[in-house]
Amino acid sequence: MSTPVLSSTFFLTLLLLVGLVFFIRASVKDRTQVAQFVSPLPEESLVGQLRQYFLQRTYVLTDQGNEPNQLAFEGIVRPSIFLAIFLTSLAAIAALCIALVLSILFPALSGLFWGLIAIAPLAGLFYWRKAKRPETVLLKVESAGPKCTPDQRLITVTGHRDEIFELQRTLALVSAE
Repeated sequence: MSTPVLSSTFFLTLLLLVGLVFFIRASVKDRTQVAQFVSPLPEESLVGQLRQYFLQRTYVLTDQGNEPNQLAFEGIVRPSIFLAIFLTSLAAIAALCIALVLSILFPALSGLFWGLIAIAPLAGLFYWRKAKRPETVLLKVESAGPKCTPDQRLITVTGHRDEIFELQRTLALVSAE
């Protein structure tokens, strides 16, 4: 192969490697969001249902807030085994590609480049250590709000977007937006 083809292939492989690094970093990014839901249930019943839901999901009630019907829960987010394996596999494929291009560009040092594949498990290890962290979910139940009718309650939830989605799905909450 000609040198311009190898050089451009090497450059494109490096660009893909940079994208992979940002993808691995984004896998542990904080994804806290605020969502509002409406419910026709009375406040006491709704607060009890929300409390029971989070206790079943191994969250711990850490604070009941200064206001009534304001709760704070804390729990540990478990890392995904699938995602750790997936990230390790992607890193291994990227290391294989880089090693292949470098061994073609520099044939005398090709034995050294194949050792790059050994660093692939670091991607899974990075994800595993950073993804396991405490998450806080804040709840506030209000009897009246600008987005609900007099017979509805407004629930404001601040937490991880996956947890908010699961809460909405499990309790069949209607979005206020």
